[in-house]
Order: sequence, then C-alpha cells, then structure tokens
Amino acid sequence: MKRVCVVTGSRAEYGLLRPLMREIENDPELEAGLLVTGTHLSPDHGLTVQEIERDGFPIAERIEIVLSSDTRVGACKMVGLAFISFGEALARLAPDLVVGLGDRFELFAAVGAAHLSGIPVAHIHGGEVTAGAFDDALRHSITKMSHLHFTSTEAYRNRVIQLGEDPERVFNVGALGLDAIRTVSPIARGELESSLGIRFGARNLLVTYHPVTLEHRTAGSQVDALLAELEARTDTTIIFTGANADPQGREVNARLRAFAARHPDRSTFVENLGQQRYFSVLAQVDAVVGNSSSGLIEASSFHVGTINIGDRQKGRVAASSVIHCAAKRDAIAQAFERLYSREFQEALPGVVNPYGDGHAAERIKRALKTACTGRLKKGFYDLLP
Repeated sequence: MKRVCVVTGSRAEYGLLRPLMREIENDPELEAGLLVTGTHLSPDHGLTVQEIERDGFPIAERIEIVLSSDTRVGACKMVGLAFISFGEALARLAPDLVVGLGDRFELFAAVGAAHLSGIPVAHIHGGEVTAGAFDDALRHSITKMSHLHFTSTEAYRNRVIQLGEDPERVFNVGALGLDAIRTVSPIARGELESSLGIRFGARNLLVTYHPVTLEHRTAGSQVDALLAELEARTDTTIIFTGANADPQGREVNARLRAFAARHPDRSTFVENLGQQRYFSVLAQVDAVVGNSSSGLIEASSFHVGTINIGDRQKGRVAASSVIHCAAKRDAIAQAFERLYSREFQEALPGVVNPYGDGHAAERIKRALKTACTGRLKKGFYDLLP
C-alpha cells in the first residue's frame, strides 16, 4: 500500500482536494492522511478544520503556523515555522509521497521540507501564471521540487515541460474544481437565503478580493475603488467572502465588513462560505467580482460572468465569460456595463470552460498508483538542441 500525505492549508484548496481524497479513500492500494495547516486552524478564518472533521478524512498532523500578523515579515516567519514543523511531521510519518495543490506559501514550505527529506512530491495546478502575486514564483519553485505534475490545461502542461520537467511525468488532467461542481449538491434558494441571512434581488454578485502581493500596499485603495462602484449599485444584492491570509488581508476584510454593516439590507460578509454554499451562491448570482482564481476556473461552468479586477490573476487561461479590468473605479464601471449588456448575457449559455470535464480526480488517482516516484534524481528536460 502506498502511503500518501496530502497537504491542505486553506478552505479553497481543501474543497478542490476533496474529490481526490474520496478517490484515494476508496482505493485499497492507497492510504492517505491529511497534513492540515494554515488558516484551517485559525479562528479568525473560520476554523475550517471542522469541515475536514465532518467529512471524516483522517488528519495525520495539525501543523500550527498562522501568526497574529498582517505583514510581509509575518509571512516570512510563517514560512520558517512551517518548514520546521513540516520537516518534523514528515520524519514522524515517513510517507511514500506528498501531494499538494496550488501555490500558497504553506505548500511551498511543505514541499521544500519534503524535498530536503527525500520524499517525492506530486503537484497539482502547476504551470499557471498569476503575475500580480508572489505565489507565482512559489508555484514555479514547487514545480522544480516535484516529481509528478498534474496540470489543469494543455498550455500549463507545456509550461511545466518548459521549466525542464520530463513530459512523461506531466499530466494534463483538468481542474479539480470542476470535479467538485459535478459532485456537490446545490442548496435550494430559500434555504440558502436563510443560511446567509439575506434575500437575493433582481441583481446579485459574489465578491472576493485578495491583496495583490507584488504591489506595495495597494489593497486598500483597490478595494475602495470597487466598493465605491458597488455603493452606487443600489439594486444589487452582494455576498462578500473573506480575503486569504496574505499581507493586507485583514485590511481588505475590514473594508468589506464595514460596507456590509452600512448596507445590511443588501449585503453580507461571510468569512468562509464552504464549498457547498459557495457553489450554491454561484448558481444564483449574475457574476463573480474581484480577483479570486475561482472566477476564472469554476465560475464559467455556471454560465455566469466574471469581473476580474487588477493583476493578481494576470496570465491565467480564461473563458470568454471573464471580463478583465484595471483596479480603478471607471474601469470597474465599464466592466459592469459590459457584464449587463445584451450581447454579453446572450453569449453566456454557450461558454465552454477551458479547464476540463470534471474527472480530474480519477486521472490523478490512477497516476499516483502507477507512476514511478521512487527515483529522486531528476534530469533537466531541455527543449534546446
């Protein structure tokens, strides 16, 4: 039996990993345990480890790293603490393979510890580009420390190979988020309204905004530009979700909470919707607004628009349902005009999601079972003659 440690550090990436965990759980040749870290263990971010406990997945280790900080120094200290803690946990568990998804600094530390511990790594969602976030460089660093690669599009597979990885170890499987959409049952509209404490209106938006971490303290002014436009949209019901644990994330959340407090009749702030409520809200809104990756990856499967603001997600593959705009009020206003235009709305039912067919977990599971991960030495696959 192959022992697999799956790393999860946030509500968003755990929801994506859930279908893969079910696949592993149901396979007698694989044994998985979760390494739970990051905001899962933080009361300030909803203590989402409770969701993992309700799902019944075995938690191999709880790795506390979140500090009461909202600064770049705090992020550096969290990475250092995570390196130490993951190194100790992996020494105790001695897994055959570590599996991680994405580009967060928690995963960077976990993969770095596995690399130094001589444990092979399987990485999901490599090869992507998010030019506005420091996660971009972390993602490519994780790729170079990994031995198996599961990308969400063929363009991303080619980029991982461009980074020098052997094509035989790079698999285009699609995005796990589409697996979750296929398997999660939506909550009925009335029940969802009761859960959120708000009524959907004629127009509805789901707003998530994260700091753009490669810019210097722009989070407040960018969120203010968005909120100024939302202030004027008095006919719109708005569901805000919390920013992640990046520097300035608390500053973003404070502004969103203040807006919701000023307009309780048409807006609400929910730190963590959870995957079922999140997808259920997606099925009810006109658009996802902000700079979350879900607006580019999952939203188009619901045939709703996305207004992607600023540079945080710059470079990602996007469906025709995504409207890109600068983080300035006039540009955001123009994006809304396009969103509600007749031409744009009539095109939404025909949008095709470029991130696969919703069967990524099955493909990843098969590769985890059959691919050789025992060879730690990697050559550099050179595209040059």
